[in-house]
Amino acid sequence: MPSSLLWAVDVYGRVYSLSTTGQQWEHCRDAHLEFKRVTAIQQCCWSIACDHQIYLYIHASDVPIRYQEETYENQRWNPVDGFSDRLLPSDRWQWSDVTGLKHQPLGDFQLPSENWEWEADWYVDENFGGEPTEKAGWTYAIDFPATYTKDKKWNSCVRRRRWIRYRRYKAQETWVKVCTKQTGSLPDPFNDITCGGWEITEEPRGCLSLWAVSLQGKVWFRCGINHHNPEGSVWEEVPVPGEVVQISCGPGDLVWAVLWEGDLLVREGIGRDCLKGSSWVTVESPDTGVAATHVAVGVNVVWAVTKDHKVWFRRGVNSHNPCGSGWIGMVGEMAMINVGLNDQVWAIGFEDRAVYFRQGVTASELSGKAWKVVSVPRDSERSHSSASASSLQSAGCFFGGEVCLQSQASVLGDADPETERTGAEVVPTPEMGDALKPRIPKVTSDSFISELVSDRDGQISRRDAPPAGPSIPEEDHTEKEVEDRVSPAQVLSPSQSSGVDPQWSNVDLEEAQTHLASGPGDTAETSSLSSVVTYILALEEPYGPDEHPKWAWVSGGGCLVECHTQLNWFNSSTATGQPALNSSMQAMSPSITPAQTAEWRKQIFEQLSERSKREMENFMHYEQAIEQSVWVKKGTMQWWRDWKPHKWVDVQFALEQFSGAEGNKDGILFIYYTFNDEKKYLHVFINEVTILVPVLNDSKHTFAIYTAERTKQRWPIRLAAPTELEMHDWLALLSMSCCDSRGIQGPPSKQAIWSVTCRGDIFVSEPTKELEAIPYPTPCDQMFWHQVGGHLRIIESNSLGVVWGIGYDHTAWCFSCLASSTDNIYTQTDVKSVSIYENQRWNPVTGYTNRGLPTDRYMWSDASGLKECTKNNTKPPSPNWTWVSDWTIDYAVPGGTDREGWQYAADFPVSYHGYKTLKDFVRRRRWARKCKLTTTGPWQEVPPIPLSDITILPCGPKSTVEQVPLWAISNKGDVLCRLGVTSLTPGGSSWLHVGTDQPFKLISIGAVHQVWAIAKDGSTFFRASVSTQNPAGDCWYHIPSPTGQKLKQVSVGRTSVYTVDENGNLWYRHGVTPSYPQGSSWEHISNNVRKVSVGPLDQVWIIADKVQGSHSLSCGTVCRRQGVLLNEPKGHSWDYGIGGGWDHITVRGNAMEAPRILMPSLTDNGSNQTAARPLQTSNQPEMNGNPVGC
Repeated sequence: MPSSLLWAVDVYGRVYSLSTTGQQWEHCRDAHLEFKRVTAIQQCCWSIACDHQIYLYIHASDVPIRYQEETYENQRWNPVDGFSDRLLPSDRWQWSDVTGLKHQPLGDFQLPSENWEWEADWYVDENFGGEPTEKAGWTYAIDFPATYTKDKKWNSCVRRRRWIRYRRYKAQETWVKVCTKQTGSLPDPFNDITCGGWEITEEPRGCLSLWAVSLQGKVWFRCGINHHNPEGSVWEEVPVPGEVVQISCGPGDLVWAVLWEGDLLVREGIGRDCLKGSSWVTVESPDTGVAATHVAVGVNVVWAVTKDHKVWFRRGVNSHNPCGSGWIGMVGEMAMINVGLNDQVWAIGFEDRAVYFRQGVTASELSGKAWKVVSVPRDSERSHSSASASSLQSAGCFFGGEVCLQSQASVLGDADPETERTGAEVVPTPEMGDALKPRIPKVTSDSFISELVSDRDGQISRRDAPPAGPSIPEEDHTEKEVEDRVSPAQVLSPSQSSGVDPQWSNVDLEEAQTHLASGPGDTAETSSLSSVVTYILALEEPYGPDEHPKWAWVSGGGCLVECHTQLNWFNSSTATGQPALNSSMQAMSPSITPAQTAEWRKQIFEQLSERSKREMENFMHYEQAIEQSVWVKKGTMQWWRDWKPHKWVDVQFALEQFSGAEGNKDGILFIYYTFNDEKKYLHVFINEVTILVPVLNDSKHTFAIYTAERTKQRWPIRLAAPTELEMHDWLALLSMSCCDSRGIQGPPSKQAIWSVTCRGDIFVSEPTKELEAIPYPTPCDQMFWHQVGGHLRIIESNSLGVVWGIGYDHTAWCFSCLASSTDNIYTQTDVKSVSIYENQRWNPVTGYTNRGLPTDRYMWSDASGLKECTKNNTKPPSPNWTWVSDWTIDYAVPGGTDREGWQYAADFPVSYHGYKTLKDFVRRRRWARKCKLTTTGPWQEVPPIPLSDITILPCGPKSTVEQVPLWAISNKGDVLCRLGVTSLTPGGSSWLHVGTDQPFKLISIGAVHQVWAIAKDGSTFFRASVSTQNPAGDCWYHIPSPTGQKLKQVSVGRTSVYTVDENGNLWYRHGVTPSYPQGSSWEHISNNVRKVSVGPLDQVWIIADKVQGSHSLSCGTVCRRQGVLLNEPKGHSWDYGIGGGWDHITVRGNAMEAPRILMPSLTDNGSNQTAARPLQTSNQPEMNGNPVGC
């Protein structure tokens, strides 16, 4: 699990963050102001400073925040000047947007704020629909507006070209003030803020919701916050039926607020097209007669705190019922509460002002079990922990004052910096003058003054207070009067206020002390906006070495805590100073890098191997004491009968395993069944098994056993175990037996071939030298595959042992080379979406309804329409998956949708589009629901950027590189280059962003650093000048795609470049040479291809569809190209391997050169040569999904 941050503000206004992998609060030293409140998400943190303004802190990322500005230059042809900017009066502007309705000259584009900067000047876009245009970038049409083409024709009377300029957001890892420039009325000073709503609008829209409350009780909404505009655009006021004091927004559509009177408001009508919602609904306070003071919401939870500091949980809350059904009182007294990711709950205690975490919060038990304090030190406390009691006494003697016990100091003594620095009170002498004058903290809430008076009134009388002064102003003083005394601009940062008395904006120094000492009862009954306290302190260390920090606010919106995560924040030794000792010891020891650790492990392993070999030499002449044994395991299963009628038959299943005289192990599988009252059996030798595959079945726990012969037939032995546990036990036992019989132990080798099934299961095969031998290679159906733990969507490797994968949720994972050790087995999670379709047909009476024709598809179905899939009967892919969300409309559908998510067509099934026409009689929309899998495997997560594709340099058999080039595409289309990747540190260190003019989706790097990529519009690009010295290259060259085709995948080997288009056609690039790496032309090779992988020896492997088996066509079959030679890189035929159900394969790690084999005599009749087996047999070669002969 990657690290995430918990944010908090102490009572002195200092912002701290706590990492889920750390053990101390880190002070955000960039903050030059004191802050009142923070609200965080994983990407950024918003806050309100003591000047009541909004500030934003964005975490640094290897992928910059870029926004593309565009404008169009329009011209018309006339007989005199040709094409010129002299347009007709009815034409569009010379410089306009894509519609031509908005005037957009180049000089009118301005940066939104000072936090942006231009990357470069304006330039012409020379890409049009995936094809390169002429040098000037013009596209032609008959008139405005019309269909544009990149070729000029005789009737082309108008033309246009697109100009592009990128701006980059530069203010990261620093607090910046959010600009409030807007034409309407400016919002009042803010008092509360909350951020959420990112689950309402997923990609490609991806907006955030920022709500704020002003000091006058008004609610404001920040519009236009998204990935390309992190600061948003303008504030819009949201009408409320009363004065609001606090508001909370969850990741979804939940927004609750607290009224001044103590009731609560719930916002309804929030959706993708209305982020602000439509109306408010009032909910009464949890306790009758006791007003609510604070509320916090998550995805499906609402927590509240009342004025008596009791905690309440709202049951029955979800997106369909945002108001819930009732309140449940919880244990504990809290000052405030916050709900973070996964509905985890954080709070601040009322008595001790400590941060608390709610343990036991799961999807089935949202209320949790118990509160547990987060007891970790701050980073500044590390230095204090080494101080001894004698040093405190000597410090007191040095200043000539007495050292009093800390327990005798009142709460107002917390404001004395010198007292807190030594853990005791220092009584100033007359000679010291005003140098040690006590500094009293600024209090921003009257209610907290009441708490101080009521809790520690007895301690105030024991303190020597300064002379009495005027009392604290009452609450009826207006905010204007407070601001007139001291403006927010006078607030100084700690670095600016050294030696200067701090300026207070709310309460005068002597006034606070005198008022607390004389009239505590005057403020005991007063109300306030919240119960949060903030101190301003000029000195650097507000707390003593033995004093725990007092917190004012906490935000867990960016803190990701899974239910199985073990946090190290609750170690009892943390509070006793033990981490400080560990920290000091770590500071004394030199830093150890992962590369050094891996190198040491390698050296130790080599030394132990040499020692073991040396000690065993003395016993080589002894006979090995190996027991020759036979053991049998039996069980009851069901077997899918091979012959018709096919059905499940109860059988007895037995595994007989024996050990030979030389220690080798082997075994036999027996399946005993009854046919026509006669007992029969099937048997399979363990050393003949090529793969064991778990099979997805709705009603049974099924797995398949393949042999070489059954692989050819595409008809495995299918068995069903009574329970899922028994199935996994049998699979583990059989897999171990197969590996033992073939002598396979330990982690996969660096040359291994990796593959992924459609279910996400990972399989690996150890290649032999004869696998790529010419002309008689080892058949693919004889390859042995065994499963590796984990769950991935794609995987890539190279011959140096660098293996990366990407899950369905776009999370990147790196293979741990020491996978044989249990210490290198990690928890891995994956999230995927399950989709179903709602179908409707139009009729002239009722319009679109779910009443279709008898020949129509199911009104709730899968994508094909052949299987009925409703919301109730649709289950996760397997029992290992669990639902983590409700059904929602999926707007990210190819072809686009309308505002309600519908796609329209003339009939089922045809091409769908996102708008309605007069000829559209049917429509559909896609519903999606997320499910989550938790498993284990030798995979370490590579945070924090989600990826969609990766590629690793395929190294040759004898090549050595210091750093392995690794390129990737983020899920937003950014091109990235990973730095610091080696065989010892395969995870690398950081990402290097490579600029592009448009989003990309796939990328591949060849053995000599040739980088090819495919954009989201299907166009192909080549990266020039990529080398070891210049890992990012210089520029992109646009390569024309095959005529009329949009590419979806590319793979580059040593000298070969292969691509697959969206119709399943495989293409080979001709003319690729070192001097001209772009190549010259495309040649069609085959069809029905899903994926292609080209290795370091230019070997070509694919995942093919519609492969003929003994019973039916098989989809997702592993195939290898035969006859690939240096002078014939295209090969001549296909050799079929394991399948179907496979989705991805990579052979880019197999750099084992085949031994040379003597060619047969040319006089042979060639009768033994294997005929080419095409993927589809046909008499007429065709394209675009139709059969094509190979």
